[in-house]
Amino acid sequence: MRRRPLAPLLLAHPSRFAGWPRNAAWMMLAAIAALVLAALIATGTPNPDVGAPGDGMGDAVLYGTIVDNVRHGGDYYSVAADALRSGNYPLRPFVAFRLPTLAVVSGAMPAIVVTGMLWALAVGVALAWYARLAPALARTPARVATMVLLLMGLAAAGAPELAIFHELWAGLLIALSLALHRPAGRRDRWIEAVAIGLAAALIRETASVYLLVMLALAVYDGARQEAVGWAAALVILAIVVGVHAHAVAQVVRPLDPASPGWGGLLGPGFAVRSTILSSGLQFIPLWLAAPLLALALAGWAAWQDPIAARVQGTLAAYALVLAIVARADNYYWALLVAPLSIVGLIFAIDAVRDLTAAARDTRRITVTRVVR
Repeated sequence: MRRRPLAPLLLAHPSRFAGWPRNAAWMMLAAIAALVLAALIATGTPNPDVGAPGDGMGDAVLYGTIVDNVRHGGDYYSVAADALRSGNYPLRPFVAFRLPTLAVVSGAMPAIVVTGMLWALAVGVALAWYARLAPALARTPARVATMVLLLMGLAAAGAPELAIFHELWAGLLIALSLALHRPAGRRDRWIEAVAIGLAAALIRETASVYLLVMLALAVYDGARQEAVGWAAALVILAIVVGVHAHAVAQVVRPLDPASPGWGGLLGPGFAVRSTILSSGLQFIPLWLAAPLLALALAGWAAWQDPIAARVQGTLAAYALVLAIVARADNYYWALLVAPLSIVGLIFAIDAVRDLTAAARDTRRITVTRVVR
């Protein structure tokens, strides 16, 4: 027997969990508790050594050097190879070289214009997501809180020195793609989402994980045309990466060092800590930031909108990538999902309240037989 849903607290409509059966509510609460406990592993995970050679700040110098040399007329692959050798970076395999898209575009204009474009994109993402989320929220305070959470997720975009980070641009484009996505049959807005998602992958090929998530969910939903669109984006990316690999082969020498590989197996604590470091959560204590991040991920499951599953799937996929594949100096990969990493908290409040109420529901149906 489903109980009558309680009136929403922050949302305009009851959460997905309102009125759930008691046993199902207990199971979901247990899953959320397990997620929070897994996130707390981050408190025992060493913080990435920001500023050490070969980490994010070292990479910022590397990418800045490449862009400056391209801006002064250098060929991307030649100047990238020289910069990698000068910084004692590996040149093999070919993925040690970023795709040339961001460096070539940035090198074609002054740095101040590039920064302005980054800020404009971040503002566009915030406005697009506010427009998407506002109808789901009941009152102005909840909408203001949502904007604050969005801005916390976009905190990295406010740093001009990070404008040459491929993951930052790709993460903003992934967030914009999700904001604009509508299921097939609703003005075909998935076409725009596919195009922007492909743009993200052409800047940073690890955005292909997002393309795969969206393809899988389109297939699951039976949206054939949309699935073809995401598959076509992956094919285009594969062709571009193939051309890129050939170009890299022309500038790499036999004795150039090779990457130590990936598969760091650093665990969920590293994924949580990396995401915190890439968002506004870095400014609050880790013991509080970690469970809030877990609740934000769980919160997306409470919103009864098709895009919520896509956001949650994307966040979960990159959490797995960070936990299994990334090395310690790859923490900034979390920039790919940082924009939407926190805003799910706005749904978590109603979700936990509804699940708790359902789990405490002890009503029973009594059948009385009347004998005349």
